[in-house]
Amino acid sequence: MSAKAAQPVVPGDRVRVRKNGFDRELEVVGLISKRMSASVAVKCYIDHSEPREKIIVPQVPMRERGAGRPTKKDRREMDRLRASWIDPED
Repeated sequence: MSAKAAQPVVPGDRVRVRKNGFDRELEVVGLISKRMSASVAVKCYIDHSEPREKIIVPQVPMRERGAGRPTKKDRREMDRLRASWIDPED
């Protein structure tokens, strides 16, 4: 059942939240009357979500500021590096 964000919850409710493209399933264990820190809020729910796999993001090479345009050699090295990021199965 879907509900609006302002819908009150009670202990025992299960809530599914979609954030950054991932679903999290949380069970409410306790209620907080006012806004508290994250360390206090963690004690008021149980996370039943499946663990996510880590996404490896390659580091982008950075040129020094003011270094000018890349040379032909630099550009070829950058092209080789970018080509290594592409998955051959795509």
